[in-house]
Amino acid sequence: MSELSTSPALITKVIPDSIAAEIGFEAGDSIVAINGQKPRDLIDYQFLCADEFIELEVLDTKGKTHKLEIEKDADEDLGLEFETALFDGLIQCNNRCPFCFIDQQPPGKRETLYLKDDDYRLSFLYGSYLTLTNLTQKEWDRIEQMRLSPLYVSVHATEPEVRIRLLKNLRAGKILEQIKWFQERRLQIHAQVVVCPGINDGEHLEHTLLDLAKFHTGNIPAVASVAVVPVGLTRFRPAEDELIAVTPEKAREVIAQVQKIQVLLTGKQAGEKKRKKQSSKSRCIWLADEWFLIAGLDLPIASDYEDYPQIGNGVGSIRQFIQQFETAFEQLQPTQVNPPKKLIWVVGNAVEKAFEPIAHKLNQIPGLEVKMVALSSRYWGQNITVTGLLTGQDLLEALQGLDLGDGILLPSVMLKQGEPRFLDDMTLFELASLLKTEIFPVSGVEELISVAIGLVNAEVRSTNHQTK
Repeated sequence: MSELSTSPALITKVIPDSIAAEIGFEAGDSIVAINGQKPRDLIDYQFLCADEFIELEVLDTKGKTHKLEIEKDADEDLGLEFETALFDGLIQCNNRCPFCFIDQQPPGKRETLYLKDDDYRLSFLYGSYLTLTNLTQKEWDRIEQMRLSPLYVSVHATEPEVRIRLLKNLRAGKILEQIKWFQERRLQIHAQVVVCPGINDGEHLEHTLLDLAKFHTGNIPAVASVAVVPVGLTRFRPAEDELIAVTPEKAREVIAQVQKIQVLLTGKQAGEKKRKKQSSKSRCIWLADEWFLIAGLDLPIASDYEDYPQIGNGVGSIRQFIQQFETAFEQLQPTQVNPPKKLIWVVGNAVEKAFEPIAHKLNQIPGLEVKMVALSSRYWGQNITVTGLLTGQDLLEALQGLDLGDGILLPSVMLKQGEPRFLDDMTLFELASLLKTEIFPVSGVEELISVAIGLVNAEVRSTNHQTK
């Protein structure tokens, strides 16, 4: 991989009342250097700005360079937000995994949808998964020196030949050596295993999970957790791939297999901890919620998820959402909606059964009628669809011609972050115009309840108006 070229860090927002605001920074200015060093990314920026005294080289919106000296408290934030977390560009993936969602999209959409991220910086900062196959020695050294831990790693298989087959990269077979590298330096990873029936399931899955569990020992386990996730397929995937969709029968088989391994490992680890007088969370391996949704089984209870170590991978996210709803509903204590209101709440059909109690509780409020519409995605060609994959076209086809009442409650997870645009590039404004109704993007349970009962906060109202 060639050396990445560092560009000035473009500022997109200055936080009001911050140090940067007091100095006079503006959106459009750029940070060229901090204490004489060009920051490669947000990690460098945060590290270099942690000192009490810093010298900045700044390029303003008119192209003029300034040098500033700032004295502040140690670790005090300057109050700047940037266009991107990576000032030297994205480290892209050189694997050719057949289940990669990037390769399962139609051509001609926005460019960012086709970027294959395999960047350890984004893994450290935001929890995105990488394969470790693209790292140069310089980057391994940086991970060690800056203690960039935990990282989130797509393992999929620990047997070299199976992982090479999955990633289609000869370097993929070194995964156990790489995890041992983390262990020797007391650094951690969170691992994921995407199960592809016929390739890395069955005895291969058992082999992988038992291998990874060996690194879940000590006060700082090299493998902090493992998420087992079903492969997701779309109708746009390459025709020559060897992938098979996960059926309800397969989902139940994997659940039974993993739960058996969980019991085995939990008992073994509990015995070791008792002998060593250690106390820590018991479980290492976690099943993504999707397995239970595909299998048509009830989700585990909240306590089974412990402290939700793999929440970003869909492990416990639905159970947590339901719990948060119950808490928020009690705090808001909605008693009546006046004038009466009728709303459509759109979700992926994968969560229909799990979210029925939420819809039922909302409909117990006098004056409020919330109809949950659970959809699959014809756009992606999926029979069972998570909410975040629904597109504008899916909603248009399913809702056009229906009585939409006073508007649509739309989970904002369907939209591009910071922009009202679906995965198929349809905008929220376009969909609202075609359906001739208001659409309320809601993020989290408090906004869901607040919008439903009429306590529309400024942020939701502003978002809705901006789409028009």
